[in-house]
Amino acid sequence: MSEMTLLRIGILIAGLILIGAIVFFGRPKKPSQGRRVERAEPGSQNAERVEPGLGDDAPDYSSDAVSQPELGLPGGVALPENDLGKRPSQDFDKIVSLYVAARAGHTLRGEDIVVAAEKTGLVFGHMNVFHRLVEHHPERGPVFSMANIMQPGSFDMTTIRELETPAIAYFLTLPAPMPALEAWDMMLPNVQRMAELLEGVVLDDSRNALGRQRIMHIREELRAYDRQHEAPPLTKTPRW
Repeated sequence: MSEMTLLRIGILIAGLILIGAIVFFGRPKKPSQGRRVERAEPGSQNAERVEPGLGDDAPDYSSDAVSQPELGLPGGVALPENDLGKRPSQDFDKIVSLYVAARAGHTLRGEDIVVAAEKTGLVFGHMNVFHRLVEHHPERGPVFSMANIMQPGSFDMTTIRELETPAIAYFLTLPAPMPALEAWDMMLPNVQRMAELLEGVVLDDSRNALGRQRIMHIREELRAYDRQHEAPPLTKTPRW
């Protein structure tokens, strides 16, 4: 089995934990930024970008996952309670996800992720993951969230300096505290900036490099979602 096949298999099985987190939310390098394994010569075939591989223990972050594994720290230790970024609503009907993955031969380091998250306006909160909140209205819940691709999906700040992961996942759970298209337009540049800071690559929900055509398609989907979920016009009562 080829290396690329193994990489894709690893990516495809990556995210039972995230959907558990999503359900929980909806229901009450530079050399310092990664470790290079092999440096390809310029112009060689290996110099081309290769999709990052995720380990066999990496959860599947797709919205098709149906399992709801238990989230927590290793050894069954309960996560500290933190409601910052908790969704107030019990219901959701759509998930849009993106990934920031390390380039081939690298990993994303925990302390670099934390610094980049702070620079991009994310806050650490509910479920021990990062959230982007509505300014001055944190009670409305997260616009979108960012989790670790590796089990258990959360970030343990007591061991963050030892953390290395092949990728992080962003997920926009709808309905959001603002129109879906507006939330997407807030999430996309955040993900792109995070990729720049971590020297990673942005992948779409199919684990392919995020391109202009896919971005346009997602925008059209969310525009249609907003039209479908907008409040119907009020019927005026006739005056007699």
